[in-house]
Amino acid sequence: MSPKHFLLFYDYVSDYLERRGGLRPAHFRHAQASLERDEFQLGGAYADPADGAVLLFKARSREVAEDFARCDPYVTGGLVTSWRVREWTTVFGHGALTEVSP
Repeated sequence: MSPKHFLLFYDYVSDYLERRGGLRPAHFRHAQASLERDEFQLGGAYADPADGAVLLFKARSREVAEDFARCDPYVTGGLVTSWRVREWTTVFGHGALTEVSP
């Protein structure tokens, strides 16, 4: 099975910016470990307002992104109120994983 892209969407608590400090180093270590396995590709919080985030994964199944969320210190520490994973069919641009005919 070829790798696919998956988007992990986070919804944050209203005081996320004030509360993230203590969990941020562990969250970044968690992301770095996934990055080193070539799963985590890109991620960041929404701006103005910072009420959620999107993280991009490359994997053979959605379970990689789901497992990331379940173990993420932001989730286990209560900063994330809900999360969901969607498969993303990337067809054009650097890193697109689905070949299409013009």
